[in-house]
Amino acid sequence: MTFSFLSIFSAPGNPPASTRKVSPGNWLKLAVLPALTLMSACSDNEVGDVSLGMFTTKDIKIEKLTDPVVTGVTCHISHVEADLDFSDPSDMSIACRQTGEITQAMLTQIDKSKSGEVVFNSSKSILFKSLKIRRIWDPANQTLIYLSYSTKEVEGSHKHSMSTVPLWNTPAWSQLPAKQD
Repeated sequence: MTFSFLSIFSAPGNPPASTRKVSPGNWLKLAVLPALTLMSACSDNEVGDVSLGMFTTKDIKIEKLTDPVVTGVTCHISHVEADLDFSDPSDMSIACRQTGEITQAMLTQIDKSKSGEVVFNSSKSILFKSLKIRRIWDPANQTLIYLSYSTKEVEGSHKHSMSTVPLWNTPAWSQLPAKQD
């Protein structure tokens, strides 16, 4: 009796998978399924994907994020994605710019506490690790600060990146109260 790896998946009484014939319709299904799986893995926010080498499974992903409240701000985040690892590295970078109008009405809706608010959250591992983007308001300089960092439930990470969007010369700037010295 011969034994092949594929024969362990055969039901009793059925021929081993290696000897079965696949109909042309099934070939199409077998070809389309992996393609659909790969397409669904791509994020709508992904604008770049850079391979770190031929013999590595790590890639640098570049994603765009439009602030959900201050919609005139777009941030681009780069981070490493390791396809075969249980946890992606914590390295990241962020750059935020004004890409549309920023109004006083938008600014009245943001959290103005010292810790700000999380505007983006993405899982970086199977368990407990995530990439977060936090918006913080600097009233003295009338500037929005965007901080990207990685969190772990067990221990935090010291790796972070920051970008600022000054409100100078925007409709929001002219409507803000004058600075007090």
